[in-house]
Amino acid sequence: MSTTLPLEPIEKASRDELAALQLERLKWSLNHAYENSPVYRRKFDEAGVHPSQVQSLADLARFPFTTKKDLRDNYPFGMFAVPQDQISRIHASSGTTGKPTVVAYTARDIDTWANLVARSVRAAGARRGDKVHISYGYGLFTGGLGAHYGAERAGLTVIPFGGGQTEKQVQLIQDFRPDIIMVTPSYMLAIADEMERQGIEPATCSLRIGIFGAEPWTNDMRRAIEQRMGITAVDIYGLSEVMGPGVASECAETKDGPTIWEDHFYPEIIDPETGEVLPDGELGELVFTSLTKEALPIVRYRTRDLTRLLPGTARTMRRMEKITGRSDDMLIIRGVNVFPTQIEELLLKQPALAPHYQIVLTKEGPMDVMSLNCEPCPESAPDYGALDAASKALAYDIKALIGVTCKVNVLEVNGIERSVGKARRVIDKRPK
Repeated sequence: MSTTLPLEPIEKASRDELAALQLERLKWSLNHAYENSPVYRRKFDEAGVHPSQVQSLADLARFPFTTKKDLRDNYPFGMFAVPQDQISRIHASSGTTGKPTVVAYTARDIDTWANLVARSVRAAGARRGDKVHISYGYGLFTGGLGAHYGAERAGLTVIPFGGGQTEKQVQLIQDFRPDIIMVTPSYMLAIADEMERQGIEPATCSLRIGIFGAEPWTNDMRRAIEQRMGITAVDIYGLSEVMGPGVASECAETKDGPTIWEDHFYPEIIDPETGEVLPDGELGELVFTSLTKEALPIVRYRTRDLTRLLPGTARTMRRMEKITGRSDDMLIIRGVNVFPTQIEELLLKQPALAPHYQIVLTKEGPMDVMSLNCEPCPESAPDYGALDAASKALAYDIKALIGVTCKVNVLEVNGIERSVGKARRVIDKRPK
């Protein structure tokens, strides 16, 4: 009979014990960056700070931020802090400007990463003997291999499928009967659609747990997936610049936002405009400093993710509120700030409409115009009266609650292209 996997002692350590470990590791990490990365040495010198000045965790606020631009300006290997012969693996995130952001790992970094994803999988409720179906993309993207090594470290049986081939994904889920799936939430919906196309009721499949990450998703989306799939859905958080998946993860017993693995990553929340550090509980931009990374130490990395830090519940480490938007995903439509997840939340309140959508931005003269393409739920598809009412109600809610006029277009079933990775939620056709 399968049994729950045990916690590590640090997951239940007191806040004082954790803070002492963080300070010790922070001093090491800042010294390592300064001594071994010319980029960080220059940044620290220009800011007039030195690792020797750190006597408390609050002293970190004196150090300069790191941004994605720093990694791109020093492409490909200029940010690394160990010699090339100590690099065990290189990953890269896709770049919209032509240059990806390149990250590296020593053997010890990979070992740490596997341990933290294993910790995340345990927090999600994994048990000994579970099989995990991995639908994150393999390759330069950190998702597939990060999930893979961590699930193996946790002692699970790994099915390394990767992205795409949705029809075959469904076949193997039916045949191999995995207990857990690791995938983006938007692709989980595509898998559920394919199950229904094949005449399979998604809630009857073997899956017990879904570990979803790599894109923002709302609690309404969680409830929709859980009801449709008959699973427990938890959020795993990470980004390649900081490590990859497993920087933080939700605990199945609370499902109240990802617990940050603070023994390896020190979080701050800042005002996105001023850079000022905000107290716990206030909404702002998430910033991370690595405490144990060797190949690519990261100091005060601006993630652009918007959240707030909250007290620990299932673990003594702090949680972060579920990420539902990014400062660089924010759309400004006729002077109104709009996040795609706000649209998603309202869409999911219309039972006649499916949770697949795309926001399309165009211009009419000098004015921005927003329209929303969505789909009917298959059972609602023939009911044109219900669909018309739903689209009008959704347009009304968007205007009343967000403050933007939006035309809602209900396409055919499967009228929106399905993503095999991160969903493309916004199509911007406005002239540059």
